[in-house]
Amino acid sequence: MLDLGYQGKVRPVVIMSREDSNAPRALSLFVPLTKESRPSQYEVTMPRVPWLKLQSYANVQAIGSVGHHELTDLRGRFAPQTGFFS
Repeated sequence: MLDLGYQGKVRPVVIMSREDSNAPRALSLFVPLTKESRPSQYEVTMPRVPWLKLQSYANVQAIGSVGHHELTDLRGRFAPQTGFFS
């Protein structure tokens, strides 16, 4: 969950960066999730997981970066075979 600074909501995100203790910056890439589907080639239907209440869609047009200190609420992980580009 991450506060993206709009609509006063904390939103679920998928972290796309790998763990790297020697990274030059303490940043991770993220893709925000939404519960509203707007079928397009820039939206990926995510698998259902117990830690998300509703069906979720990854909005790949909204990829961003976030400082590691802002990542405080880990809810779960998608299985490694889950890919955005499959």
